[in-house]
Amino acid sequence: MRRYKMKETEEISGIICNQCGKEIRVVNGRPEEEVLSVDHTWGYFSEKDGERHSFDLCESCYDKLLASFKIPADVRE
Repeated sequence: MRRYKMKETEEISGIICNQCGKEIRVVNGRPEEEVLSVDHTWGYFSEKDGERHSFDLCESCYDKLLASFKIPADVRE
């Protein structure tokens, strides 16, 4: 005899860049181009203690963000 339980899952249906508003197409739960996804919960020593911030950036907006850094990001291949 087999027992089953109901299992609810979430699947991404679309992604929008928080910076420029570009829609990233998603097929079968996977984006068709690269996206930087940030999900961060701020800690005790922050003015945002306990807040959770989440956002997505398309590759073009990510490149613009990196170009604005005074100290370049460490990029390795």
